[in-house]
Amino acid sequence: MMQLLASLPNATSYLGTSPEGEELLPRAGFITLSIVMAMFTVPAIVLNSTVIVVSLMNKQLRQPLNYALVNMAVADLGTALTGGVLSVVNNALGYFSLGRTGCIIEGFSVALFGITSLCTVALIAIERMFVVSKPLGPISFQTKHAVVGVTLSWVWSLIWNTPPLFGWGRYELEGVGTSCAPDWHNRDPSNVSYILCYFLLCFAVPFLIIVASYSKLIYTLRQVSAMGCIEGGAAAKAEAKVARMVVLMVVTFLISWLPYATLALVVVSHPDAHISPLLGTVPVYLAKSSTVYNPLIYLYMNKQFRRYAVPFLLCGRDPWPSEEEGSEMQTTVATINNKVSPS
Repeated sequence: MMQLLASLPNATSYLGTSPEGEELLPRAGFITLSIVMAMFTVPAIVLNSTVIVVSLMNKQLRQPLNYALVNMAVADLGTALTGGVLSVVNNALGYFSLGRTGCIIEGFSVALFGITSLCTVALIAIERMFVVSKPLGPISFQTKHAVVGVTLSWVWSLIWNTPPLFGWGRYELEGVGTSCAPDWHNRDPSNVSYILCYFLLCFAVPFLIIVASYSKLIYTLRQVSAMGCIEGGAAAKAEAKVARMVVLMVVTFLISWLPYATLALVVVSHPDAHISPLLGTVPVYLAKSSTVYNPLIYLYMNKQFRRYAVPFLLCGRDPWPSEEEGSEMQTTVATINNKVSPS
């Protein structure tokens, strides 16, 4: 097997060494990375699987507004299974074990699931903004809207992750050489054009959508609060709660994806910049860590999902048996529907 890999172009990269034959990382370093990746991957598989299972088991969770949350769990589970598990195994081995074809398959799969999840974060922001702010008027959010949004997230990801399979861009080993991704290092004009489009349309656009949607949502809540149309300060409480949630969402989004996007741009714009394999691996792991952050923030901070998911994980024990289902936000939304004119 080693001889076969060594006979392939750039095969030394798949054996845990650079094309010049230099060791990319000491053996202890690979083991450490394997352990770190396992610490992200195992909880990600458990949490996202739980979300999917409890959604299938409980009809109350199969509401249009929850379709995007379940879709994100599916995408994050796919990322954990294809990228996380393989990273654990390959780091434990000290080299990428699947060869060139396996690298392409792994790179495409992880990118497909990862960008779908990222786009779903933007989709959730849009849905929440439309439900609360109603910029297009009193349109009821229905199943067909949810299905269109979920389908679009997969189609958009497929559109921008398929080109490397046909020659525009390519998938290659990244960081310490135990996982694969779009090739940021290739200076071929065709590859550079792909990476720039990828950054713009798969990172910058979703991020701008998230910021714009939540800004509109908070603005609407401020209007409601200023009008004093909710008694007992419920609007102010809901506004503060949403503001905290938005800050948390944006910060974790940036922690997960900004280093990865920045690394790609630095490599593309400064091809002579020296980036050590270990330094190049850190943004990769941060991006994959979103598979843990997402279910914790979007699902387990959602009281409706938490009511079913926590007892499922704790074998029937419910720490919050009498918790109300977000009445403050429901009151706020109802008041906005009646009091605030669409803008």
